Amino acid sequence: MGMPVPAGQAGRQGPVASGADDLHPNGTDTIVLIHGLWMTALIWEQWIARYRARGYRVLAPGWPGLDRGISELRRDPSRIARLRATDITAHYGHLIGGLSPAPALIGHCLGGLVVQILLDGGLGAAGVAINPAPPAARMLPPLMTGAGFPVLRSSARRHSAVTLTARQFRRALAGALDDQQAKTAYARYTIPAPSGLIRQAVFPGRTRVRFGNQARAPLLLIGGGKDRIFPASLTRASYRRYARSAATTCYREYPGRSHYTIGEPGWEHMADYALRWAMDNARQDL
Repeated sequence: MGMPVPAGQAGRQGPVASGADDLHPNGTDTIVLIHGLWMTALIWEQWIARYRARGYRVLAPGWPGLDRGISELRRDPSRIARLRATDITAHYGHLIGGLSPAPALIGHCLGGLVVQILLDGGLGAAGVAINPAPPAARMLPPLMTGAGFPVLRSSARRHSAVTLTARQFRRALAGALDDQQAKTAYARYTIPAPSGLIRQAVFPGRTRVRFGNQARAPLLLIGGGKDRIFPASLTRASYRRYARSAATTCYREYPGRSHYTIGEPGWEHMADYALRWAMDNARQDL
């Protein structure tokens, strides 16, 4: 189980999740899922089925340029090689800005950073950021063991795409999976990631959110104790910086889970917790 951390100085603690599957009476009936690096929206397939079975409208669009099949993206990633964080944020912002009532946002990895940026910009009724990329400069993680080495070693290749080997995927992203599980996940979900986008995520040159924003929607940060890409220490550091705001901010840590937490065994508990928290804390009055 995860370890809940009280909000304390990081904003007001939201209501305790009820566990009910009924749509929240505030009218939030739509969930937008935002994927991260080295994946497509297909990674959410089990979450989508679970949430739709409970009566929610679920949208999980891919990043710009990821509208082709995984095999084609692996064969020719040139269309996404120049993709930037601003492109991704604008892409989801355009979608979410046209939804009424405002949806709950759930993002993983770089998608977790996008959730925070969108909330800061006044979009979304609530947000959940799972193992997110850091939103601020001077919050540098250790070198991303295994996964980050190719792009960090070859910084001159600014408009290339980095493909993980099966070994790198298992070692850096999916250390909680056994050999067969890792092999299956690697074959089904992974694609190359833009090298420039990786550098933006790992070494943010500027702070991308206003930590003291009083008006943003409630935010839940989730960290993974065995995440070797964006360690839980980074997520806790973000949580502490949100102490500047009276807006609701909560943190939960799952000690034994890797960066691939949304797909590894036990994902159901996290999916249910994220849903309950988002629906219990969603605000339509912002």
